[in-house]
Amino acid sequence: MSNVEAIEQAVQNLQPLDLAKFRRWFVEFDASAWDAQIDADAAAGKLDALAAEALAEYRDGKAREL
Repeated sequence: MSNVEAIEQAVQNLQPLDLAKFRRWFVEFDASAWDAQIDADAAAGKLDALAAEALAEYRDGKAREL
């Protein structure tokens, strides 16, 4: 059994209160991992082309206020 399969099985066996606690923990864990990846991509310049495109569209009047 792989680690993922073992985790899936363990999650399926959680009691409702423990499942709720796990969900809260995982949401925070996943958000933190996502933030770290975005920070790393930004520092590596991987988002520069997207930022340049967005700024160009803004300057060309193709953007609208949200």
